[in-house]
Amino acid sequence: MTDAADTAMMDGGAAGPEIVTFGCRLNTYESEVMRNHARNAGLDDVVIVNTCAVTSEAERQARQTIRKLRRERPGARIVVTGCAAQIDPQRFAAMPEVDQVLGNQEKLQPESWGLAPAEKVLVNDIMSIKETAGHLIGGFEDRARAFVQVQQGCDHRCTFCIIPYGRGPSRSVPIGGIVEQVQALVKAGYNEVVLSGVDITSFGPDLPGSPTLGQMVRRLLALVPDLPRLRLSSLDCIEMDEDLWRLIETEPRLMPHLHLSLQAGDDMVLKRMKRRHGRADAVAFCERVRSVRPDVVFGADFIAGFPTETEEMFENTLRLVEECGLTWLHVFPYSPRPGTPAARMPQVDGAVRKERAARLRAVGAAAETRKLASLVGGTASVLVEKDDLGRTEHFAEIRLGTALPPGSLVRAAITGVADGKLVGTPL
Repeated sequence: MTDAADTAMMDGGAAGPEIVTFGCRLNTYESEVMRNHARNAGLDDVVIVNTCAVTSEAERQARQTIRKLRRERPGARIVVTGCAAQIDPQRFAAMPEVDQVLGNQEKLQPESWGLAPAEKVLVNDIMSIKETAGHLIGGFEDRARAFVQVQQGCDHRCTFCIIPYGRGPSRSVPIGGIVEQVQALVKAGYNEVVLSGVDITSFGPDLPGSPTLGQMVRRLLALVPDLPRLRLSSLDCIEMDEDLWRLIETEPRLMPHLHLSLQAGDDMVLKRMKRRHGRADAVAFCERVRSVRPDVVFGADFIAGFPTETEEMFENTLRLVEECGLTWLHVFPYSPRPGTPAARMPQVDGAVRKERAARLRAVGAAAETRKLASLVGGTASVLVEKDDLGRTEHFAEIRLGTALPPGSLVRAAITGVADGKLVGTPL
């Protein structure tokens, strides 16, 4: 499962297409593809809602946002797309506020945006899609870093996850297309690129020669020598290849920040989730990375209150945060997704799920506080995001005290911590 959130990002406005993006970095990338298609079609008064299906809360927020947008923009054309729309298009089509529903494949096709909709619902069978194009985009509005899609879909069937039914089978973007995209972004002035996908460690077996993720990253960095910083989105610790291990050890342009799809720290829960790794695999992975890249910082996705999870099982997850030395946690209380095996398992009480999620977030917050404190007195490479706020190579937020151009890279001395952010001074 790709990294995701229940919050939405809204941009655009009356001067052009307005896009509300829920969920993961892949959705962020695809929103920019849609923005370009809508602009090229002359759709200046269109509002696009790019939905997420990871949790029921994300879907609820999307529906709430659609109703709010109709009140605020009564004459606008509202198009709903994304994973929630792909999985249950008729539910969104039944909303009187919605003018059209596009599937995850259709939203990326220019012809979907060219004409007024002849049909309210244009949603293909996502399981029939065999290829993923490397959509070329020149940049991201109001963003310091760029996201590049390298992979789409998922062939695994974790028992809690509905995303394969919204994204289809795993398919990879050819390496040449990835290189061309990153070259264009570097030429446009981007200093950091994030490689994104639903399951990026499964990259390559569908391409000629079956390249691995590590082989693709190695070729990308060799062919785009002017790219200063490269990040990887959510990784599966059981699918790492040796080329990627060597890059982690030897390539300074690959940022020392890895986000892991762990989901739980108890072996029985992981088995019932149908994950491919065990607790020991996660610990061994983090130990190996730290042995070759001592300054690495880990993030991780977790689900609290998975069906049948006991207090003892949950405490194993709490302990994993310390054993793996995790810093940035994305924590979700378990959300039953209709049609998934986990939804038919004995459920943990909703209040217990929320309480466990809160405890896990508190453990994560304490780990984050310790990590930030340990960085004080050192220096960092900072990618400026807006005004005086930026991110270090470890993805820690830092306030520099002076406004700098978004997207610029500066060296900074770390002088303290305030309001959950590092404080620094440009050198």
